Amino acid sequence: MSYHSPKTQDQQPNDAAEAVPDHIVIIMDGNHRWAQARHLPGAAGHRAGAKRLRPIAEACVARGIKYLTVFAFSTENWGRPNAEVNLLMDLMRQVMRNEINDLNDNGVRLKVIGDRTPFAEDIQQMMLDCEQLTQGNERLTLSVAVNFGGRWDILGAVREIAAQVARGELEASDIDEAMFQRFLSLGDIEAPDLLIRTGGDFRVSNFLLWDLAYTELYFTELFWPDFDDAALELALATYAARQRRFGARR
Repeated sequence: MSYHSPKTQDQQPNDAAEAVPDHIVIIMDGNHRWAQARHLPGAAGHRAGAKRLRPIAEACVARGIKYLTVFAFSTENWGRPNAEVNLLMDLMRQVMRNEINDLNDNGVRLKVIGDRTPFAEDIQQMMLDCEQLTQGNERLTLSVAVNFGGRWDILGAVREIAAQVARGELEASDIDEAMFQRFLSLGDIEAPDLLIRTGGDFRVSNFLLWDLAYTELYFTELFWPDFDDAALELALATYAARQRRFGARR
């Protein structure tokens, strides 16, 4: 289900060239509730959710989408029970070990964003290895956010810019939106066109707060393990029917 305001009379759909977004962001929510609805342990939901990422990435490749950014593990997720956090760490290992070759064969470049330092050394090394393996691929850039928060991202950019100004490498007058963007985790990747959140909640949960300024929002009650190719197609069709004004009147 899509939750958005009905189009007013003067709204028109996206132009044909804009009908397919270049950059999609997904907040992959609802794994635990998916398991509960099936009277399964929470671990089953997380495993089912982990298996959903590669098919959706491949569906994006097939549609010519250039960038896919997903929220896999937030800075707040460390507060979950230890057993659940340990399971999520093991799933990270399994996904990188089992899925990276297929992603590479499909021309997907993997980029990990977020603070990696709290993760075990083997996980950090696997992240680096996956990035190096896929760095030459150009069909889709898959950015996976782990230990990530939107406020953390903005504060990190502010601190680095302030440090460069203090060292005389930048003038404060040189700072504009384009420069600021380059210091954020997504760097020069173009701003997201469409955010999809599964699981039925209506919030962005401290994700990409700067980047989502003019992103179209799409919320579905489907839990992430149930979000398949047909669900993606529905989200894209809804996006194609909207007009993006970016604050202007057309």
